[in-house]
Order: sequence, then structure tokens, then C-alpha cells
Amino acid sequence: MTRSEYRRRRRALAKSIGRDSLVILPAASEVTRNRDVHYPFRQSSDFSYLSGFPEPDAWLVIAPKRKAGEFILFCRPRDPEREQWDGARLGIEGAVEHFGADEAHPLSELDTVMPRLIDGCRRLYYPVGTDSALDARIMGWVRQVRANARTGATAPETFVTIESVLHEQRLFKSPAEIAVMRRAARISAQAHSHLMRLCRPGLNEARLEAEFQHQCAMAGARHLAYPSIVAGGEHACVLHYVENSAPLRDGDLVLIDAGCELDGYASDITRTFPVNGRFSPAQRTIYTLVLRAQQAAIERARPGRHWNEPHEAAVKVLIKGLVELGILSGKTRDLIKDEAHKPYYMHRTGHWLGMDVHDVGAYKRDGDWRTLEPGMVLTVEPGLYLSHDAAVPEPYRGIGVRIEDDVLITEQDPEILSEAAPKDPEAIETLMQYRG
Repeated sequence: MTRSEYRRRRRALAKSIGRDSLVILPAASEVTRNRDVHYPFRQSSDFSYLSGFPEPDAWLVIAPKRKAGEFILFCRPRDPEREQWDGARLGIEGAVEHFGADEAHPLSELDTVMPRLIDGCRRLYYPVGTDSALDARIMGWVRQVRANARTGATAPETFVTIESVLHEQRLFKSPAEIAVMRRAARISAQAHSHLMRLCRPGLNEARLEAEFQHQCAMAGARHLAYPSIVAGGEHACVLHYVENSAPLRDGDLVLIDAGCELDGYASDITRTFPVNGRFSPAQRTIYTLVLRAQQAAIERARPGRHWNEPHEAAVKVLIKGLVELGILSGKTRDLIKDEAHKPYYMHRTGHWLGMDVHDVGAYKRDGDWRTLEPGMVLTVEPGLYLSHDAAVPEPYRGIGVRIEDDVLITEQDPEILSEAAPKDPEAIETLMQYRG
């Protein structure tokens, strides 16, 4: 992202909160995995969205209309000794030069400078209630301001959770964000296609997991958006199966739910295909039913429709299909009301997608499902999970299918960002004939 893109975001937020307000937002910290080993650092999405600043333990302040500068960063100073071990730091100078901060301070000055910034603001926006230590530290600064009331200092009157404003802003993707998400989806789609060509009986689930990450990294997306699911056979009936350690068997399907993260933005794609390259009649029947449900859901992903309409469309198709297969019986309307699909389809049909794989943004407003609007990105991912213990005809037992795409709401037809990953059963079988 360019500096102008981050500046645009900060200005939009400043306009939303008003000139008498102040935003305080901490960066993420490194997390210990075990003893001297840390998990790979990943910046807080909110902090990254507003600044692009990649280092841990920083603090961001936005002070609308402040004459000395609206964007202030507190960060680690340069430290040659630590940089010898851990790599270069941006330091105070880098925060200004490379990230457009109007003012930057070392972290050691946080407790001195922050009360001065808070003084005079009426509304204070920060992640209220997300971290008791954060609440305590900010309230400590506020108490310092109140203690100086006789000298004219003015403490905030209102404390507002920053998510109420910032997450609504993040829900609508800018052209720059959409461009990155297209690239992320394309990289992941190409990796899924590669797995179809590679797959054969006897390979281990772990091999496909490793190949997916390798393909994404080689295309420029080093990190994944979430732990990959590579589920052969009945493992696909475990929604969050991540062991990925079993051999793939001839005659089974394999469900792969995997997506890369590119420049801080997630992709999220699921494809299900036959390990040996050919759907059995029962597999094709269930797969085609799920595909029809997904197509019906995507058709509802349009401006003016409400959030739940794609889910409702998918459920209706699945229930009708389950009745035709003799798995359910009764009238469609009654079965929908009774949620008769839940034993076989227990999750919803999608979620917001963006910097987080389950991205921010309210699904309801004033108690009602919100209306879909251009710039929103969501997943559409119906499925059917018929375990060996399910009360279904024998040919369908042990079959788990999910088909998931990343969908951008536009002024016209929805744009399927992940369309490069084949999902038509004939297209999958054709591709798998050329396995290498």
C-alpha cells in the first residue's frame, strides 16, 4: 500500500470521529512460543490498516486538527546491539520518513507525552475492554490529566470503542485493497490447481499442505492466512481438521481449505476433488448438490440483498436435494423452519473477508441483517458432511464436500476473485488427467 492510501484511511477515520476526539491504538507484541522462541510476528490488523508500520509494541495516535500534526507514532528507537541479533529497526526517523508520521517519539516517552495528547480531547477512542492492562494504562493517563484540572487541563468525557468506527470503515474495501485481494485469491487459486494436478492415492495429506504453502511462497505470498485443512475421506466431515497427517486413499475425496495472505490481506478458498481423479457416482451427486447450492448463494450476493440471503438460498437448495436423495423427508418450508439440514450442514454460508480471514464488520444493524453494498468482500462456502455414522444411504457415508470462493460485491454481477480454481466436476477431472 502507498503512503497516500494510509493517509486517506486516517483522514476518513478522523472525519468520522470529529475534531474534539483522539484515537489511541497499540500495535501487536511478539508472543512467546516456548522459552526463547517466538511465534512469527504478525501486526495487528487495525494498527496495520491505519499506518502500515510493521514493528511490534508501537503506539499510534490520531488527533484530528492538531496543529502540530494529526498522526503520532511511538516506537522502538534504533539499537545497534539488538539489531545485530534481531534485524534492523525503523526507529524514530524511519517512522517519519517512511510511514508519514507527523511526529514520532521513543517508547520511553509514552507515559510523559500521552497525557499531553489526551488533554483537551472530549472523546477518546481506543479498544475499550479488549485488554485489562491496556484499559488500566490508558485510565492512568486520563487520571493524570484530571489531576491537573486546576491548571486548566481537560480530561475526556466519553470513551468509545474504536472498533465501532474503524471496523465499519474496514468493511468497505478501497480499489487498492481490492487489487491486493485479487492477487491473493489468484495465487491461492493457482496453488489449489497445482494440488489437483499433483494428487494421487498414497500421497500424505501433509504433502499437499506443504505443496500449497510452497506454491504460494514462490508466487510472492510467504505466509498463509490460516492453518490449512487437508482432509482426505471422512476427515472432511471434521470442519476444522488440521492434523493433515494421513495417507490419501484411492476412492476417497480430499477437501482442501487453504489460502495465502498477501500484503496483510487474506484469501480463503476450499476445493473438494477425488484423490484418484474421478468422482464416483455418489461423490458426484453430493458434490453437484453443494455446487448448485453455492451457485444459488452467489447469485444472491448482490447490492440491495441482505447478508443472510445467500445463506438462505444455499440452505433451500441443499434441503431440496437432501429430500430427493431420501436423506430428509417433508415439505421444504417446514424443513427450513426446523433447520433439518443442521446434522449435515452445521455452519453458515460465509463471512466477511479482508485483512482478517474472518474479517471485521457487523452482520446486523439495528437488529436486522445488513444490506450488501459494493466494496464488501465475503466468502460463499456451503457444504455437506455425511460421516460414516450419519443416517444416510450407504453410498453417501463418509463423504464431506465444501466449495468456497471469495466474492466481491460490485454494482453489477458479483466478482468471484477465486474463479481460477476449477470447481466444475468435469473441469476438475480434466485437469487431473494431466497430473505430474
